[in-house]
Amino acid sequence: MPRRPYKPPSLPERMVDTDSALAECVEHLSAHRLLGFDTEFVGEDTFRPELCLIQVSTPERLYLIDPYEISSLAPFWALLHDSARTVIAHAGREEVRMCRFQSGAPPANLFDTQIAAGLIGLTYPISYAGLVQIALGSRLNKGDTLSDWRRRPLSPSQVRYAYDDVRYLIPAYERLSAKLERYTRTDWANEEFASFVKWQSADDTAVERWRKVKGSGALNRRELAVLRAVYDWRLGVAERQDRPARSVMRDDVLLEVAKRGARTPDDLASLRGIPPREFENVQRAVREANRIPAAELPEKIETEQDPPQVGVLGSLLTVVLNDVCDRLKLAQSLVCSQQDLKDLVRSKQAGGKLPADSPFHDGWRKEAILPHLERILDGGLAVRVNNPKTTAPLEYVEVVENGEQPE
Repeated sequence: MPRRPYKPPSLPERMVDTDSALAECVEHLSAHRLLGFDTEFVGEDTFRPELCLIQVSTPERLYLIDPYEISSLAPFWALLHDSARTVIAHAGREEVRMCRFQSGAPPANLFDTQIAAGLIGLTYPISYAGLVQIALGSRLNKGDTLSDWRRRPLSPSQVRYAYDDVRYLIPAYERLSAKLERYTRTDWANEEFASFVKWQSADDTAVERWRKVKGSGALNRRELAVLRAVYDWRLGVAERQDRPARSVMRDDVLLEVAKRGARTPDDLASLRGIPPREFENVQRAVREANRIPAAELPEKIETEQDPPQVGVLGSLLTVVLNDVCDRLKLAQSLVCSQQDLKDLVRSKQAGGKLPADSPFHDGWRKEAILPHLERILDGGLAVRVNNPKTTAPLEYVEVVENGEQPE
């Protein structure tokens, strides 16, 4: 992508480990429209990841903010809530979530370089080191990926690693933004960023995560109600005690509680894996689930066996989509999944609308990608191999109403 390797300027580097240093940092940041943003955290031992370090950059300076030494980070988070300021992150899932957990709201205007890279045809998902090498021609040393960022003092290699994580974000943003503008995909990018932030900021209760417990698909509706109740109990304990949920009770024990408890809570007495001090609370959750009226029990999601043509047509659409994305310089994996293509085939078979959660339901995918796939499914376009030696080996031919291809 770059014609010559990017040589980053030698920017002043500041460690922010006092309230007065934070005030000076915020004053500098507030004067800039672009902020590179990254965080380091440890998530194995707590309910939510523990924030250990904040990295932030402007075109003029690099900062490391030590949250352990600052009385309040509120002035910093307030900067990220200003929609006039662009917050640049790479694969910013945890940055969005951390900002929300710490301040109550996500960044107001996020630019994610990983998503932007996919929209101009680079690999998606692409690592930060991979993006820096391709977009800027520079190499990163990622040797401290698994560091314990809670320990103090930080080692020199940790400090260098942390500064480098934001050193290239603004230059990468500038290169990617120029490409998006050239491809007239700035609106696409803004749509993706907004959707990404909304998804990462979604209320956890809106997603039935308890259905992700392995083996839950074999449970009946009453057993599912018990599983949901005990899952919610576990989540509450984990949050109150600031522990990972699975350290309170393993998933396999949850599943067994659901099976036994749906018969009678007394069947739990011989089950290993329930914390003794929580046994009565688990029984209480089970009893409440058993009192739910039958009409209000969670629905059992049956997995239907697709007819053979769904797999065949889904595979055909995969080939077509790969070809279309190559021509458009667009990462296919950013567009949709194989399951999304099968859902498209099923909707065509049923003559109905797309599922509400389909990526083709609205936005740029509906406008730029869906019409081509629908014409293949409707028989309006035929696909054939034109020249297997070229980078675009397929050709699309209009099909006339009598079934013959035009000359």
